[in-house]
Amino acid sequence: MKIQVLGPLSAEVNGGSIVPTAGKPRQILALLALYPGRVVPVPTLMEELWRTELPQSALTTLQTYILQLRRRLGTAMGPGAPAGAKDVIATRHGGYLLQIAPEAVDVHTYESLVRAGQQAFDAGDDGGAAARLREALALWQGPALVDVHVGPVLGIEVLRLEESRLVTLERRIDVDLRLGRHAQLIVELTGLIARHPQHEGLHSQAMVALYRSGRQATALDVYRRLRTRLVEELGVEPSPQLQRLHQAMLTVDPALDVIAGPRRSSTFDLFAA
Repeated sequence: MKIQVLGPLSAEVNGGSIVPTAGKPRQILALLALYPGRVVPVPTLMEELWRTELPQSALTTLQTYILQLRRRLGTAMGPGAPAGAKDVIATRHGGYLLQIAPEAVDVHTYESLVRAGQQAFDAGDDGGAAARLREALALWQGPALVDVHVGPVLGIEVLRLEESRLVTLERRIDVDLRLGRHAQLIVELTGLIARHPQHEGLHSQAMVALYRSGRQATALDVYRRLRTRLVEELGVEPSPQLQRLHQAMLTVDPALDVIAGPRRSSTFDLFAA
């Protein structure tokens, strides 16, 4: 079995999809896939499907959805499969679990690559870090579970994954800046700050990329527009780090030209106290 949750939900067995068309069975499959080899309690599944408004037949309906998933799985597996569908979508005391290797789900591969990228970054291997983080981000095919109607449980997981994606993207850009790839990053960062108009970390990266590409005035304008937005919309000034970065650009601080220094930190913390 191969399952993808980093984008539209996909689950294939022997080349055939087992993803149901009905909404609630899709939610169950997605939730089980996020916890391969771990029991998902019945109350958790019910909360995901119905929040706090449980129908009287909630347990029976949940069992029916599990049966539907097993039927689709059994058809895809074929009669000669060594393990039946009930062994893969297994019943355990108090819940259900999907008995597959974690490596069968794309999010596991993604998180393993992120860890490897972070380890390379911490060890000073910027090239290796960039490669691993880029490989991790390439697994995303769109917003997580974009075609699944998510309830409260999946909603938390989707938020967690999307935040992880953004943090990983920031770290990959940090590494690329350390490798001197500032000119190549400008187009990407221009799109990112447009999509995240209050994100100081991405704005700091855009400022540094522009500055190192000989576009000091544009870098300062990025700061000006962000400051105006923060003051008008939130009533706050940019963080001390960003203010110091801005001042460093005004004074043409030589530290801004350092691509790979000894500190293993983010661009946003370039001028941290």
